[in-house]
Amino acid sequence: MGGALNIIIPGTPITKKNSQQLVYAGRPMIIPSKAYKDYRKACLAYIPPEAKQGIDYAVNLRCVYYMPTRRRVDLCNLLEATCDILVDAGVLKDDCSTIVAAHDGSRVDLDRENPRVEITIMPIVGEKTDGIQPF
Repeated sequence: MGGALNIIIPGTPITKKNSQQLVYAGRPMIIPSKAYKDYRKACLAYIPPEAKQGIDYAVNLRCVYYMPTRRRVDLCNLLEATCDILVDAGVLKDDCSTIVAAHDGSRVDLDRENPRVEITIMPIVGEKTDGIQPF
């Protein structure tokens, strides 16, 4: 079986839920803020072409978020934003539980000088991946 796929995205991680805007387009709608849209665009630029594999088998997606401050942040919201970005980039086919089966090892740490997210995608060995040749 193949090894891990590692991706590092520099910059302060931003969540979608804490960065939303209310707009009126005939009816009220909630959309991501400009800050999140800019973060998403920057992330997409840092994902290397070889990572865009359209992974469709069970993986553990470990994300270590290095934040510039100790301000409270919701790990679940960070993971949701990262999963959506990885799907948008074509790294993952989907972020459903049959593909992103675990987030083991994900956490939030502090790095005042170099905020970033370090992403490690590892195939999960078992019934869901039998016969599949990952990476």
